Amino acid sequence: MEFLLYLLLGAGAGVLAGLFGVGGGMIIVPVLVFSFSAHGFDPAILTHMAVGTSLATIVFTSVNSVLEHHRKGAVNWTVFTWMALGILVGAALGSWTAEAISGPLLQKIIGTFAICIAIQMAFDLRPKATGGLPGKPGLSAAGGVVGWASAIFGIGGGSLTVPFLVWRGQSMQQAVATSAACGLPIALMGAASFALLGWSAPNLPEWSLGYVYLPALVGIAIASMPFARVGARLAHRLPQRVLKRLFALLLLGVGLNFLL
Repeated sequence: MEFLLYLLLGAGAGVLAGLFGVGGGMIIVPVLVFSFSAHGFDPAILTHMAVGTSLATIVFTSVNSVLEHHRKGAVNWTVFTWMALGILVGAALGSWTAEAISGPLLQKIIGTFAICIAIQMAFDLRPKATGGLPGKPGLSAAGGVVGWASAIFGIGGGSLTVPFLVWRGQSMQQAVATSAACGLPIALMGAASFALLGWSAPNLPEWSLGYVYLPALVGIAIASMPFARVGARLAHRLPQRVLKRLFALLLLGVGLNFLL
């Protein structure tokens, strides 16, 4: 039953990754927190394990989502390259920041972020395009901020990268596709950092690689890989306004649960 839960979670996360460019982490982290709590994991480390495991699963989700977007010619690889330089540094710093925060406080921070994203999605709040993209240093600096925050929240960075790229004049479709590509370096560096930071943590459960729980990683990865392509295809067909509002309600419930 536990592995079946991870398979279902992976399918849902994969669809979300392709559909909204959010990487699925906003759903993976809360569900893993609830699952790890139910299995009696140490409260001091279970939130860090949920974040680290989420980042590891996004590696697989991102690859398949990016391939589908690339086939449609929507990824701006020049923007990706320069943002990725900052993302790698930011994700490493973000992992260290998250590790220094207590588990209960980290849950509240994630809950607050989930509510903010829910409000943004429900009311379709997005900055108006102002000019073109910044220069290479500006893209790398933006990548650093996105990588730092994403590693703390265990997400692929889509909820941060997409608004930034739209603000800087990119189309929504191109912003989502490029954001999905940026999720890969976030996930790689974040997962590796959480694995190293948690290597000697006390009370780790069996089958853990630092703060990465391998059974959850395998189950989510198996299902998320094919379903990410499904989500990317649906992004070009379904009415996103309705879907975003439904997803916003789900995030609002998750955020309130973490806070209260």
